[in-house]
Amino acid sequence: MGMTMTQKILASHAGLDQVSAGQLIRAKVDLVLGNDITAPVAIIEFEKAGIETVFDRDKIALVMDHFTPNKDIKAAEQCKLVRTFARKHQITNFFDVGKVGVEHALLPELGLVKPGDLIIGADSHTCTYGALGAFSTGVGSTDMAAGMATGLCWLKVPTAMRFVITGKLKPWVSGKDVILQIIGMTGVDGALYQSMEFTGEGLNSLTMEDRLCMANMAIEAGAKNGIFEYDDKTAQFAKEHNCADWTIYKADADAEYTKTFEIDLSIIEPTVSLPHLPENAKPVSEVGEITIDQAVIGSCTNGRIEDLRAAAKIFEGRQVHENVRCIVIPATQKIMLQAIEEGLVKTFIDAGCAVSTPTCGPCLGGHMGILAKGERAVATTNRNFVGRMGHTGSEVYLSSPAVAAASAIAGKLVTPESVLGGKA
Repeated sequence: MGMTMTQKILASHAGLDQVSAGQLIRAKVDLVLGNDITAPVAIIEFEKAGIETVFDRDKIALVMDHFTPNKDIKAAEQCKLVRTFARKHQITNFFDVGKVGVEHALLPELGLVKPGDLIIGADSHTCTYGALGAFSTGVGSTDMAAGMATGLCWLKVPTAMRFVITGKLKPWVSGKDVILQIIGMTGVDGALYQSMEFTGEGLNSLTMEDRLCMANMAIEAGAKNGIFEYDDKTAQFAKEHNCADWTIYKADADAEYTKTFEIDLSIIEPTVSLPHLPENAKPVSEVGEITIDQAVIGSCTNGRIEDLRAAAKIFEGRQVHENVRCIVIPATQKIMLQAIEEGLVKTFIDAGCAVSTPTCGPCLGGHMGILAKGERAVATTNRNFVGRMGHTGSEVYLSSPAVAAASAIAGKLVTPESVLGGKA
């Protein structure tokens, strides 16, 4: 029986020739990830068990990104706990204020994740790295503790859904619009504990930023992981980011899928997900008159340089609406520096935006943009659950950076074309 991309990676890391859906395996991990919210719980369990050493100090990444720079005393205490652990065990990949970035943007940027890897992280959006042809998935903090101690994890081999991508994206349409449309099709549990595998000639139209965004949001369809077929763009990204030797896994021709969807990129429009679920996806042109109070451009989904360039192109020579607060958050220090050097930060500030140091911040209602009761935000983040960005009486509309920027200018949800007058 043939295997999917995911099943081949899992078989290899479990030391098996073959695995099948539903099989329980114990697999070696290439990287264990934690952040300032999830790592403290893992560290406490690690130490409670009396474990004295980590399995490999080079294969653990601890990223202080959610509540940093520390928003309050509790956040400071959590970071101190992780900082102390990292120093004690001489963790190579510890990232704190000044060197930090939003974890799922930072690790690919540094070449710490590569094609064919098996990565677990105590954060649900760890599935981001599937953009590189890796198997990556979120786990609980106790699983993270076990991973740090042993370098192993237990996994149930998932079934898979195949998404055959065709066509080319229209101007001002991005991977964010594509994945919102897909989640609208599947629902938030339509891919529950399955692998979402992306293939097809249409991948040529998707940049690595698009793919990272789409893999990131596989969890919003309930998936165990999202993974893209390895191609020339994958290889180029891995080389440019100094990845070490990697392994390519491709699905067998007779691999089994529970469903196959064909996604024609050419018919996708700028899209938004209405409160309070990512599956509530509609073309922006169909949502009607929805005024907003805040726009957020950033996060592990859409805080990369390509995202900032798209937003800056729309802001150039224009102003944020007088009733809107717009917050721009580059995902890493490198992206921040590049945005400064390219003049993007000046464009944002001239337009009336606030530009933040890299942080998850408002995405999870942490800090840097909390919403009051009755307020609405358009955000390039990945979740819009009740109370996600503040008060339970607030609303979050998910969108691409282009839609968020255009809406910040208009003071309401609009397409980029409506602000640009049809200019590409």
